[in-house]
Amino acid sequence: MLALAIIVGAVIAARELFGPLALDTFFLRFISTYWVKIILTFFTALSLEASTFALNDYYDVEIDRKNKRTDRPLVRGDLSPKIAVYLFAVFFPLGIICSYFVNLTCFLIALITALFAIFYDAVLKKIKLLGNFFIAYIMAIPFVFGGAAVLQQGNTLDVNLNPAIFIIALIAFLAGAGREIMKDVMDFEGDLQKGVRSFPRYLGTRKSNMIAAVFYLIAIGLSFLPFFFQGYGVYYQNLPYFILVFLTDAMLLSTSLQLIIKKKPDMKFYRNYTLLALFIGLLAFLVGAFMGG
Repeated sequence: MLALAIIVGAVIAARELFGPLALDTFFLRFISTYWVKIILTFFTALSLEASTFALNDYYDVEIDRKNKRTDRPLVRGDLSPKIAVYLFAVFFPLGIICSYFVNLTCFLIALITALFAIFYDAVLKKIKLLGNFFIAYIMAIPFVFGGAAVLQQGNTLDVNLNPAIFIIALIAFLAGAGREIMKDVMDFEGDLQKGVRSFPRYLGTRKSNMIAAVFYLIAIGLSFLPFFFQGYGVYYQNLPYFILVFLTDAMLLSTSLQLIIKKKPDMKFYRNYTLLALFIGLLAFLVGAFMGG
């Protein structure tokens, strides 16, 4: 999903650079021009995400056991904590090196984000009131990263990104924040024992669910802006984008209503449901970026 988000940002930027082109012509020109950068950005995202997830599992192994997170390999005993540290030590520098060969802007984005990810794993994880928004940032920054990979030339940091990239990043940020708050509700009991500072600890699970729903509802509202306003370029009156994003919005709206109305919604189901919704949303942005112009 991170790779798709990077490609979306890259395609939007390339559409702006190339101007109006038929889909097949644009696709061939895009691939022939940027295939190396696309590969490098993919391995940047893959390596840094692998490294920081491994470190996250290392720091969280005890609390994950309390929360019965059997989806985690350290909890299941598939890997030892030492192996998680080794994986971090291998993939972290690999991701930074890959970003260096994209361009200066992407290198700085990757380096700053990766260093904050380490800080999150070591410190912010226990302050979820702040950590949630860092994870939301992680879901938003790939769109900017992809756009910067295409637009930055030479060693300058002067990158003018299309407004569509920023609105998509903001939508991803809001939806990501909603999902993280839902996760806090799921993990409330284990987090409470570990003294983790989260929304449910201070507001309770009911109000926390409502806050998550508000984030989703704002994201839904923003998703219509690119279709109706010409300033958002490729998405203006883009029917394929509208159809797919409408499906995403319907799924997020149904989730929001469940979070607001029900006292104890099935959080595990709706976490997975919203992940599917976000994947469809990514496809909406991707298909719209290729089909627009």
